[in-house]
Amino acid sequence: MERSLPGQVAVLHPDEKHDGRPGTADGFGYHIVYVAPELIAGALRDVVGRPTPLPFLREPVLASEQLARAVSSAFESDLEPLARDTLVVRLAEGLLRADASLPKASVPCLDQRGLARARDCLDSTSSVVRSSVLERVSGLSRYALSRQFRALYGTSPYRYSLLRRLDFARERLRSDDQLADVALAAGFADQAHFTRMFKAAYGMPPQRYRTLQSCARWS
Repeated sequence: MERSLPGQVAVLHPDEKHDGRPGTADGFGYHIVYVAPELIAGALRDVVGRPTPLPFLREPVLASEQLARAVSSAFESDLEPLARDTLVVRLAEGLLRADASLPKASVPCLDQRGLARARDCLDSTSSVVRSSVLERVSGLSRYALSRQFRALYGTSPYRYSLLRRLDFARERLRSDDQLADVALAAGFADQAHFTRMFKAAYGMPPQRYRTLQSCARWS
């Protein structure tokens, strides 16, 4: 019997039989992410630099801050395409690090021209950008792009895109547009999603930001 405590991660391999029950009468809660093995394999190919066997962890429960952060991040957004790419890369890197039998992650060789084209693409739109679009623009695979973009610009393509869309939304908040219309124009699924992302980035909901901006203009 294995016990997974807060901060730990339980890794279940494909087709591995398992069951579970709460460790106390109070029950328990957890986050779980299912990722197709071929996605991890694709990310590992770019992380290592060549085809690599899937990681196998002999201990099903481990203390991995890297994996724990990756799993938690999956529940902090609506997992838009670029966010999914980042999640798969982070999981692949964490699993690779936990399996000592596999080669270590390679240092990404930066394609600065391709990355600049990808950044320009993200700068040019307030809509959600699909992975295939950035692959075509940059000439890089989605997982290589995710790693190299983070190495060069210090953030993921998804996070960069999100902040550019929020910048666009802040400008639109100076108008009389309804919040729901601002949300849709900035590529968010609905007003609630927009409000959640805006508050996480700026520490206040968009309506409060609009009110403060209005007061500043008239003071």
